Amino acid sequence: MSTKSKKRNTLIYGILAAVIATVSSARAADYGAVGSPVHLTIGHPCCYAASWSAYIVHEKEFWKKYLPEGSTVDFDIGLAGPPVVNNLLAGKVQIGYLGDIPAVAAVTKEKMADVRLVAATALSYDQCGILLERMDAPQTTDPKKAVQWLDGKQFAVPRGSCGDRFAKVVLKKENANPESYLNQTIEVISTSFRAGKIDGAVVWEPVASHLVNEKLAKRVASGVTYNIQDGAFIAMRGDLIDARPDVAEAWLKAELDAQLFMADPKNADEVVAIIGKYVSQFSKKDLKDAIYGRYSAEEGGSDVRMVQPFTFTPEVRKLLSDATEFLYEAKGVSSPTLNDRVIDAKFADKVLSERKLTAPIGKLVATQ
Repeated sequence: MSTKSKKRNTLIYGILAAVIATVSSARAADYGAVGSPVHLTIGHPCCYAASWSAYIVHEKEFWKKYLPEGSTVDFDIGLAGPPVVNNLLAGKVQIGYLGDIPAVAAVTKEKMADVRLVAATALSYDQCGILLERMDAPQTTDPKKAVQWLDGKQFAVPRGSCGDRFAKVVLKKENANPESYLNQTIEVISTSFRAGKIDGAVVWEPVASHLVNEKLAKRVASGVTYNIQDGAFIAMRGDLIDARPDVAEAWLKAELDAQLFMADPKNADEVVAIIGKYVSQFSKKDLKDAIYGRYSAEEGGSDVRMVQPFTFTPEVRKLLSDATEFLYEAKGVSSPTLNDRVIDAKFADKVLSERKLTAPIGKLVATQ
């Protein structure tokens, strides 16, 4: 292994190191008897579009229809996935919305806490894996040439993220070797494009649409181009599931309402308005483009921006398998496969059956 590769593997899993460093032992929670009021804290990242159904559950208060009367819910919004993982493991939140890499990180820390995946919020080919290049990069309609242009250039990605997984596959496939493979947060990547310090990066929505709309970068490829999926999930603490299966089921009923609301085209403007209430750092156009925007095939665009499988379809399971293998290869997890126990589909499957629905339950289609 080259020195550069060793450095990458040392740095790549800041997400996992952060989890291990910050989690404290959680006391056994008392969730009360089945049917009694419960207090929940829900954690989710602010700015990953594939997890935005959490905002809909919050704003529309769908949970009030299903949780026992007298229940209360707080929403803990983090900057990214790792803080949500930390809080799940520490017992500070009981339900978390996570991208695929943080989701795998959460459920593979069994010695810290029992965390399980109970539903999927979205599958996509261009919510996380979006390759951007600086505006003055050579104009081409050939994604292969666009990727190869990055050879010897300055490239950035948040290490240990779904974007990192996408970037490594694509750069290897096209035999492109950037001079620098920088570990930068989404915020720093935006600043670096503005300052002309990087030539390319992989980011997720709505950051991708924001950078394009601000003319700080241009799309050159995505998971659509390379048939690489990304997605997001709902994780729950095992002690909540075991003590209060009624609560686990109730939350997924509320989540189903939120996903169906998002999938209905007539609600698109209201969905964007709701997201904008909580994600004020992005413009209305940024937010709408993130989930409903139409991009050309040469930019890695697709008519379908997001599919909502809700439960663990074969496509969802393959994504989880790919994410786990990615983490294992860089020594981020101890096994290349997930323990069957950490995928708990019974509540999602039951909720769909009762509503006479099958997966996928909806999709968000490009409208502009």
